[in-house]
Formats: sequence, structure tokens, C-alpha cells
Amino acid sequence: MSSSIPSSVLATSMRTDTCGLLRRSDVGRTVRLGGWVHRSRDLGGLVFLDLRDRTGLVQLAFGPAWSAAEVQALAAAVGVESVVVCAGEVVAREADRVNPDMGTGEVEVRVHSLQVVGPAVTPALPVARGRGDKMPAEELRLRHRYLDLRRPELQDNLVLRHRLLQVSRRYLSDHGYLELETPILTKPTPEGARDYLVPSRVHPGEFYALPQSPQIYKQLFMCCGFDRYFQIARCFRDEDLRADRQPEFTQIDIEASFIGREDILTLAEGLIGAMWREAGHDDVPPQFERMSYAEAMESYGCDRPDLRYGLELHDYSALFATLDFAVTTTALANGYRVRGLVVPGGAAWSRKQVDELEALAKGAGAGGLLRLRRAEGAYDGPLAKFLTDHAKQALALTDGDLALFVAAPDRISSPALDRVRQECARRLDLVDDQARRFLWVLDFPMFEQDPETGALAAVHHPFTAPNPEDMAAYPDEPARWRALAYDAVLNGTELGGGSIRTSDPAIQSRMFALLGIGDAEEQERRFGFLLEGLRAGAPPHGGIAFGFDRIAMLLAGAPSLRDVIAFPKTTAARSLFEGAPVAVPADDLAELHIAVAAGRRGGTS
Repeated sequence: MSSSIPSSVLATSMRTDTCGLLRRSDVGRTVRLGGWVHRSRDLGGLVFLDLRDRTGLVQLAFGPAWSAAEVQALAAAVGVESVVVCAGEVVAREADRVNPDMGTGEVEVRVHSLQVVGPAVTPALPVARGRGDKMPAEELRLRHRYLDLRRPELQDNLVLRHRLLQVSRRYLSDHGYLELETPILTKPTPEGARDYLVPSRVHPGEFYALPQSPQIYKQLFMCCGFDRYFQIARCFRDEDLRADRQPEFTQIDIEASFIGREDILTLAEGLIGAMWREAGHDDVPPQFERMSYAEAMESYGCDRPDLRYGLELHDYSALFATLDFAVTTTALANGYRVRGLVVPGGAAWSRKQVDELEALAKGAGAGGLLRLRRAEGAYDGPLAKFLTDHAKQALALTDGDLALFVAAPDRISSPALDRVRQECARRLDLVDDQARRFLWVLDFPMFEQDPETGALAAVHHPFTAPNPEDMAAYPDEPARWRALAYDAVLNGTELGGGSIRTSDPAIQSRMFALLGIGDAEEQERRFGFLLEGLRAGAPPHGGIAFGFDRIAMLLAGAPSLRDVIAFPKTTAARSLFEGAPVAVPADDLAELHIAVAAGRRGGTS
């Protein structure tokens, strides 16, 4: 875990060395060690302990120099996970006792003295695991996190996290960026998710919000003249959780002045490259692939496409316009499209397997999944009898192909086909786990429009600058404007996103108005501190923020964010090891001028 750190750096008055760094070159030295008892073995008069600290394991030997009574007392006193300090001589193991699976496998420490300084009760879950041992349930591991974090796998993850933070700081500092802090107790602002609110004791009925991001503050730094800012920022969002989302998270937050989009993309590519190299990957390209949002949605059905495999989506509307098939004819008449993909080899799948794909499409909102297969020159499926010779030629299916279609508005067909595409790639084993396809997705829409009300909402956030070309070309059609926004994507996972910001206070005020905050008084009440800063003279500026926990998860090869966060929450937003959140005594609530509605106190896990 920490093999690059010399033992002398980690030495203290109680220990000269650390367990995992002893090597054959240390043979003959007398050392003092401290750590946790990982395993113990009694081989009839010879007792061996594996001692563990964060650098690894070393074997302690208690040989004939220890009397039988001493060995018996030792075995009784030293339980697994007890903390001990010891002194002894480093000796070479005999050739037939070398352990190639341990970094210290060529040596052991012949103990002269040992003291138990932290006796331990029987642990609630095992730290030492043999090959093939089943992991305890995650809920149990989160409840006893202080034990779970002793596992080398999690310690490795947190050491990697530390290294990634340090290389990020070095990279940004070397590029002239200043690490500046922004407030944690802030003013509630719309950032796309619910705020965590903090009541003010001294101002009854008023609340702070924990920041969803430092967005407004870093823009104000630009107005202040700090033209290059970064922060390893703690952020909070009260939203539904999943494996790659936590209520509190860390992001690498960056903002700069007098820059354009290309400046930010170049900086970000260098930062990502530095982090990946720190984790041992030297194959990050100096420039990432690029794709417009429109192309990503059209060809892949999502704005973070995985480019490690094909199975692109296509528009088959013109073809289906020539067919007398009721489902597609009705959809086309309503102004929708028929889109789909061709899956080579999919014709071999059973009816049940294709039904499972349809269930995925329906789960994304589609009414169904139209299917057509070609096998041994014949076409099969509900569409087969409606195909004309022209349609067969246009589809160009070969034997073994399965074609899947959705007839619906794009807002439904895109996510439905995205899920189907991913599942088809998984089944066909098309995903190369060793490949890395970095991508910039550019030119996001500025707004998304409610299909029923026509109301606009910001796709990213209301401080993103609209494309000035679109504003000039479509001055009265903001739904057609693109944003000067960009997302970094790796293998279908978003790493981070940013934009060029609105630095003109008049344009910013108009953005608020388009989002339904049209009243000048309301704008001042909610965003006056930003508007005042912009009016005082704001340079052109923009930035990006990376989801650091997600990057650490990817580089650690961990299945969940919880494996790279020291003390994470569950998917129910609870801290099992400490029992948070909890009901608060009525007197404490009264001091905060808060009353909880009857029947609402407490809760379940």
C-alpha cells in the first residue's frame, strides 16, 4: 500500500519500522514494530503471528527461546485484532518456508519481547480472509466500518484516493491555480437537486443550505480577480441514492478567467491523464475524442455513450413510412420516429431472452419493442409479413441478425434503446474491460422543455452561457439554443462536466426570466449577490468539476462508491456505524425554533 514511503519516515518512539516494508536487506537488524494481530498459528511449541499495519504483513516467530508457559500465556493473551508492540531480530526464512504471496515473505521477525497495548474482543466480522471466503453482508460491514476499513483492499483504495488528491493538487498548482475555500453554510439556490437545510438558531425561521456545489462562489472569485481557482470541495445533495451516488461527495472544482472552451478542455485532459498515470495507467490519450450532444443522443441514445463497442442506433422512419404496419404508422402520423439497432448474432436468442430486452425498453418508458430476425434467409417476427422487397433490401439484414425498433418520441426511444443496446453488448461480450475510450460530449442544449407545459429548465444550471450564435440566429426560440457546456465521459461513465459561464449580468437576468424567475425583485432576492458581482465587472470565465469519488472508484476497480469513501451512507442515506440520522430532543429543536409534526419523529433504516 505504502511501499514508496521509507520506514524511517514512518518511525516513531514506539516503532523503528513498519510491518510491510521489511525485506531481506533488513536481516540481522533489531526492529520494533506495532500493529494488529492478523492471524495466529500454534504449531506445537512454535507460535507464529502475522502482524499487520497499513503497509502490509510480516510474520512474527516465537521459537524455543520462549518457554512453554510463556507461549501458552501468549496464545491466551493475544487475540485476533489485538494491537501489540514488539521487538525482535529480522531473520531470513528457510527456503522451503518463503511465502511468495507476501512482500515480506523472505523474512520473519524472531520476537524478543511483546506487549499487548490494545486488547480486542472477538471481532464482529473477520478482517483476515482466506481465498474463496465469502464476504460478509455489506450492511454488516458498514455497521462495523472500523473493522471493515482494516481490510487491505479498502486501505489500498483510501491510499489511492490520497495519492489522486495529491497529484491533482500538484497538477493544478503547477498550472497557476490557487486552492481557495468557499463557505459550507450557504444560501439556498437552485442547482438541480434538493438542498440540505440547516436551521439558524440566532435567526428564527431562517435557514442555511449545505452547498450542492461552489458554483456561485467560484464565479465570484473570478469577479474578485483570482483568475485561476480550484478546490477539493465537499458537496451535498438530498437526492435518491445508488451505487455511484452519495448525499455528500467530493469534487475537484475548477474555474478560470479569460479563457475559452478549448483552454478548459486542454487543462482537464492533462489533469485526468495525471490521475490515471498515478494509478498506473499510461495509455490516456493527450486529446480525447469529441462528439456533439446531438450525435450522442442520435447514435447511442444517451449523453454519455460507451464507445468500446458499436451497435449504433439508426432512424428507420423513412423505411417504415412505406409499410402498412399499424403501430409505426400511428407513431409516424403523430410526428414521432421509428429508431432501432441491428444486433449481429441476436437471432439465436430465445423468445424469453428477447422478451427480457423488451422489459428493459418498457422500464424506460417505451410501449414495446418491435422485433425482426433473419435466420437461414427467412424473416421472423411481427413485422415480417409487412416487409416489402424494398424494405428487406434497405434493412440489409444478414443471417443471424436481430433488428429491434422503438416507435415513440425521442425522449422515450433514446433511453429505451440505450438500455437495450447496453444489454445486447453485455450478452454478446462486446465490452472490452481493458479498453479506455475518453470522450468529450459538447454542445448540450441550453434548456429542456416540458412536453406538456412548454416550461423551460436548465439542462446544466442557470449560470451556463448560451451559444451566442444560436441566440443571434433564434432570438425568440430559446429552446433551440445550445449551451457552451461540455462533459467528460469514460466508457459510458460521466467523469465531470462544466461550461463557459454567463458573465454579462443582462444575459444572466434573461436566463433567470426564461426559467420562470422573471420578477426583478425575486432575482435580486435569490441571486442578488451574484448579479452584483457581475455588474461590478466580470471577466469571461468558465470551468469544470470532476466527481472525485467516482474517479477513485473507477481507478480502484471498485464496484461501489462506498468502497472508496471512508464512512459512506447506505442507499437509504443512513450511517449504520454511528446510527445517523437520529431524532433530536424536543428541547434542542425548540432552541432552533423547529417543531416536528406529530408522527414524523424517528424512522426506520
